[in-house]
Amino acid sequence: MTDPRRSPRRPVRLPEKASTERADLDALLDSARVGHFALVAEDGTPAVIPTMVVRDGDRVLAHGSTGSRWMRRLAEGAPTALAVTAYDGVVVARSAFESSIRYRSAVVFGRCSTLTEDKERFLDLVTDALIPGRRAEIRRPTRAELAATLVLGLPIEDWSLKVSAGWPEDTEDDLAGPAWAGVVPLRQAYDEPLPAPDLREGIEVPASVRSLGNRSGPNVDPTASRPSPR
Repeated sequence: MTDPRRSPRRPVRLPEKASTERADLDALLDSARVGHFALVAEDGTPAVIPTMVVRDGDRVLAHGSTGSRWMRRLAEGAPTALAVTAYDGVVVARSAFESSIRYRSAVVFGRCSTLTEDKERFLDLVTDALIPGRRAEIRRPTRAELAATLVLGLPIEDWSLKVSAGWPEDTEDDLAGPAWAGVVPLRQAYDEPLPAPDLREGIEVPASVRSLGNRSGPNVDPTASRPSPR
C-alpha cells in the first residue's frame, strides 16, 4: 500500500499554482538557502526560526548550536513545518489588484531527527552548498566544533509546493486601457568580495570565492507559463 504521507499535498488556496513534481521541489530546495522552521515550545509558545537549509537526497539538513533551545526542541521530534520560498520576479499588471510576484514556495511537514553518524560529511555538504569547493581550501572541523554542532534531518515525505510563473491576468476592460503590463524577472548575483579587516597581507581571494561571481540566482523565462486567452 502506498504511504499517503509520501504524496504531495494540494493546497486549497490557488490550487492551479500547485505542483506535484518532485523535481520542482528539489530545484527550489537546491537553490534557496534560507528556510523557516515553525514549531511550538513546551509552554505552548509558537515560533518561526530562520536558518540555512540544504537538501541531501530525500531529506533537508539544518545545523546549529547544541545550546539552541529551538534546535534541541526540533531534535526531540517536535512536529514542525519548514517553509522555503524563492522570489523570482514582479508581475506588472494593468491594475494594482492583479499585480503580483513570480515565486516558488514549498512547505515540508514532519519531524526532524538528529544526525550523529558521519556528521562531518553533512557539514561538508552544507559548506559546499553555500560556497562550492570551499571545504578543500580550509581546515577540517575540530572535535570540539563537531561536538558543539547539532545536525538535523527533515524527511521529504509530506510536502506542498506552489509555483507562480504566469503573466498578468487583466480583465477585458483593462486590456483596452493605456497601462503597460508584463513581467520583470529577478536575477540575483554576488558582488565583489570584501576582505576581512584582519586578513593578513598576501592572501588572495580563493577560487571558490571568485567562482561565486559567476553564479547567479534564478532567472524566469518570460515566455514560460503564459496563461490561455480568456
